[in-house]
Amino acid sequence: MTKRRKVNNLMALAVLSVLAQRPMHPYEIASALRGWGKDQDMPIKWGSLYTVVGNLDKHGFITAVENVRAGRRPERTVYRITDAGRAELVDWARELLATPMAEYPRFRAGLSVLAALHPDEAVDLLRQRLSQVVEHITEGRSALAEHSTDVPRLFLIESEYDLALREAEAAWIRTVIADFDSGTFPGLDQWRAFHETGEIPVELTALAERTSTPSDPSE
Repeated sequence: MTKRRKVNNLMALAVLSVLAQRPMHPYEIASALRGWGKDQDMPIKWGSLYTVVGNLDKHGFITAVENVRAGRRPERTVYRITDAGRAELVDWARELLATPMAEYPRFRAGLSVLAALHPDEAVDLLRQRLSQVVEHITEGRSALAEHSTDVPRLFLIESEYDLALREAEAAWIRTVIADFDSGTFPGLDQWRAFHETGEIPVELTALAERTSTPSDPSE
């Protein structure tokens, strides 16, 4: 079970990870996050950075150590991570790694309404997606090979994970396309008939009624 955190925003996790390296002001934090590609690892809304920093400060996870000014630029507040902040960073990392959570990828949402499309169109779209996924895999392998020459694996592990997910997705899509092409996809004929005649097959009508009828909690 996930914890209810005082600052429950993944951008806060990113900020803590940056300040664990050294004290910084928000502009430096943003530059570090971009440089490390953290916006590829988690949803980051750059306009919320100062709000997140303020909330971390409010709850004692970071603290201001000094104000600095460079030339005519506005004064900037430098923050450092506190012991409570380090503990929060470690605890949050443990939770994210050990506790599976339901996530809702857009592809899964599309698959959940696949029946809205004619099967011929559906398989064409899957072929389009497979082509793009394969392209991303090729790019990912190339980038990983390039960076692994001078970046420790520890700091590329999330890229390895992304690549593994894409490879698994590509393999799965290939099996589905093969089932379409061979005609062995279960219910394919009924699905096609529905789109070509507008009549819902009896089997699908019965299924829809069974799954949409609320159960009696007293039963």
